[in-house]
Amino acid sequence: MHGPALSGWLLMALCGATGAYCLLRTRTGTERERRSARAEALMGFGMAAMAVPAALYTLPEWMWVVYAVVFGAAALHAVVHARDGGHHLHHLVGSLAMVYMALAMAPGAAHATGGGHSGHGAGTAGSAGGVPVLTGALLAYYGLYVLRSAGRLIPAPAGVSVGGGGGVMTGPGPGERTDLALACRMAMGTAMFTMLLTL
Repeated sequence: MHGPALSGWLLMALCGATGAYCLLRTRTGTERERRSARAEALMGFGMAAMAVPAALYTLPEWMWVVYAVVFGAAALHAVVHARDGGHHLHHLVGSLAMVYMALAMAPGAAHATGGGHSGHGAGTAGSAGGVPVLTGALLAYYGLYVLRSAGRLIPAPAGVSVGGGGGVMTGPGPGERTDLALACRMAMGTAMFTMLLTL
């Protein structure tokens, strides 16, 4: 990843902590919720590994292929479950974005695209990796996703009617942590946005 080492450390810590929380979420909930939590844990740990500062550890050249294969398989899994709705379409976009970043960061990718990027922060300072239009589209998607998630985290005034049924919005029941899960998704969306910016 391009950028200062501090941002790499912070992204690595944020994504690792988020992945760990998502892994804990795999122990409770419905099968659909556990499947979503597993996909989010994979994304969190994958992003943490991708954000490791080059000063700490330079990833071997073959590791970018492993990233592409793992997240390509995750994208196929998301396609299979996309008909279930929910968060699977977002997981599909995230997995494909990880494949894209892995291919853009791979050594030799810069020569194929005409940029000076040579992977994992080793490129020259101003070099661009990947396809600018695709990177821009992913930045727009994740920017809007983060803003939407942040808006959903803002509590509604007490007694606000929701939907057409005249019901009153209530908080999560005992043991439910939907707000924390949403905050983790927002954190991963922010991290993905940041990683795309440094691409």
